[in-house]
Amino acid sequence: MDTGLTLVQDSRPVVVHESAGPGEGSAADDGPTVRVLVVDDHALFRRGLRSVLEAEPGVVVVGEAADGVEAVEQVEALAPDVVMLDVRMPRLDGIDACARIKEARPATRVVMLSVSEDDADLYAAIRAGASGYLLKEVGVEEVVDCVRAVSRGQSLVSPRLAGKLMDEFAALARRTADAPRASTAPRLTERELEVLGLVAEGLNNGEIAKRLFISQNTVKNHVRNILEKLQLHSRMEAVMYAVREKILDLG
Repeated sequence: MDTGLTLVQDSRPVVVHESAGPGEGSAADDGPTVRVLVVDDHALFRRGLRSVLEAEPGVVVVGEAADGVEAVEQVEALAPDVVMLDVRMPRLDGIDACARIKEARPATRVVMLSVSEDDADLYAAIRAGASGYLLKEVGVEEVVDCVRAVSRGQSLVSPRLAGKLMDEFAALARRTADAPRASTAPRLTERELEVLGLVAEGLNNGEIAKRLFISQNTVKNHVRNILEKLQLHSRMEAVMYAVREKILDLG
């Protein structure tokens, strides 16, 4: 059956960071059901994506939307765990919709879907609070894995875009190399700075806990405090902010 999705090889998304969040643990095959909202202005793509997701145990599509305005309304009405959100849509585009969704319901994870490899879209999505960014060419066999991972609190991007993200980190460091440390940046404790630095290295919560000889719950609390202090939504966004504001020096 034609799902409306493109099948490709070697398109497995890259896990960038693991985050502490309300959806953690909900993506296990034998765990609670992951509730998904599908948003795209093309009915055929929505139908195909819904077909792929509903064929998997532990995943249920609770609704669909054809534009960003409908997406925000559906999130408020249905409270999904994960939103699969197209970047380009009428009335309200995916980036703005993502920002409104995260403001209205921070617990909901957003995965942006795009046919474009535009750097600006990727960085805007991260700033808006997206937990994932996938090209629409991703293989259908990877879609459910992505939903499960994001619902656990991980952040994922398509492989070709992961390199661009790291390049942006490096560029931010270079652009701010001679700038004074921002005095207006929120103050983080020494331990929070340690945790943020390890997040920037790509370590997950378990690895950070082992490195610092603390519990994973303590790591989760530190990450949550960091995001609250910086008024940000995701670990990727926190690392980019920290480099830009000279809170972190990645060399």
